[in-house]
Amino acid sequence: MKQPDQNGRVVAFIDIGTNSIRLLVVRLNPNHSYTILTRQKQQVRLGDGEFEDEEILPEAAERAVIVCKTLTDLARTFNSEEFVAVATSAMREAGNQQEILYRLRQEAHLDIRVISGQEEARLIYLGVSSGIHLEGKSAFFIDIGGGSTEIAVGSERDYQFLESFKLGSIRLSNIYVPSTDTGPITPDQYKKIQQHVRNSIIRSVKKIRKLSFDCAVASSGTAINLAEIAQKVLHPSASNELVLTHKDLKKVIGMICSLPLDQRRKIPGMNPERADIIVPGAAILDTFMQELSLDSITVTGRGLQDGLLVDYLSRMDEFPLLGELSIRQRSVLQLGRSCGINEAHARTVTAIVLAMFDTAKEQNLHAYGDAERELLEYATFLHDIGSFISYNNHQVHSYYMIKNSELLGFNLKEVTFMANLAKFHRKKSPKKKDIEIPELDPHEQEALRVLSTFIRLGESLDRSHAALIKHVRFTASGNETVRLEIVARGDCQLEIWGIESEKKSFEKVFGKNIIFDILRGTTSA
Repeated sequence: MKQPDQNGRVVAFIDIGTNSIRLLVVRLNPNHSYTILTRQKQQVRLGDGEFEDEEILPEAAERAVIVCKTLTDLARTFNSEEFVAVATSAMREAGNQQEILYRLRQEAHLDIRVISGQEEARLIYLGVSSGIHLEGKSAFFIDIGGGSTEIAVGSERDYQFLESFKLGSIRLSNIYVPSTDTGPITPDQYKKIQQHVRNSIIRSVKKIRKLSFDCAVASSGTAINLAEIAQKVLHPSASNELVLTHKDLKKVIGMICSLPLDQRRKIPGMNPERADIIVPGAAILDTFMQELSLDSITVTGRGLQDGLLVDYLSRMDEFPLLGELSIRQRSVLQLGRSCGINEAHARTVTAIVLAMFDTAKEQNLHAYGDAERELLEYATFLHDIGSFISYNNHQVHSYYMIKNSELLGFNLKEVTFMANLAKFHRKKSPKKKDIEIPELDPHEQEALRVLSTFIRLGESLDRSHAALIKHVRFTASGNETVRLEIVARGDCQLEIWGIESEKKSFEKVFGKNIIFDILRGTTSA
């Protein structure tokens, strides 16, 4: 596979679904990171009226051609050199598939690969699992599309089970909720939809029940919209993280079924374009949760497009971000490299900070564990990322970039913690009022105050960016004094001045005087 040149190379990924067509344009950077240039989505309803006669209607085909041409033209404005395009349920079942594929080649200059249901399930699994921190656990994955539903059971790195069903929000709407039916959905209608789903999945559910998994994840627009409605209507003050309980899903279903289409579109959180097909989609999710005894399910925006990217990168020579690194490690390294951080300095400061964290714990200066250490490590690696915008006040830019970047594998609270650690790595040390952050509880706020002290010292100990400090450790801690041993090579006067300026903030946090023992050359650890 062609490697990115010295300026990077742009690749466009297109997913032609039954409901929508999606575009993802990515620049592959020479340092083996990537930058997302744009994501676009346009509803086309390719499967409208198709599944009974297995023919894509002329007006739906026309919409698809126009949208594909528009999206490929957009991708070319980013200098896309390669297009990776796939089509799913509606296209693979269409008797007039070849006719439409020919039009797309001629008019949109796009070669489409029509993928099987199993391949669709695999790509969705890749896209979703590559963005979730499962910590060695296994998960049940479900993606509800317009024409089909894909499921998987697996860990972060591999799957045990894949399946694709001819179940989708548009497909079931065509059967049970025709476009002429704009009234409420009756209990009898809903039961018929559910029974259809139950009959279709019964054999697979028996197999899945024999597999052990620890959590469940739902992707696709249907799942996202249902979770957004639940949040807006039932939990308006909740965080932005989307977790949908089965209890809340039942309440949402009761509400959306009870209203005619015109009122359903006005429900808070409802995507008006999805209101006519959301009930069958909800029935699919409801039935799976019921049959597998799922109390809750985490909802993600990742899906097939992301799987296309992951699959593409995995086939590139020497693309290390998809090797043995965890999802968190990959996403942190990806963010840092895409913003051109000084990686040598970042790694030097990170090693110093972690050595201080570990030896301070040995001296009973703190009692924080592996969870805090991991977030401290990633925040330290990214502490200078704001320099990508401007060196002036780059600690503030670092905060903004970490807080608003798509750091895969982290929840919002963890991202907030890391962003604030980076924010406090220079300039004024944080006061108690500065760490009163609503997203963090008192324990986490205090951890932020303590750990920011280590990152400030670590930054000072590589002030010259010359890696002059070989080793640091806390060697003793009494009632009033703590000693930090620093092994240096060469003249490290800048570093000494830097740590001297941090003495007061350290002593205020730990309530002890700190003495710096500067040693030249080597010493045993």
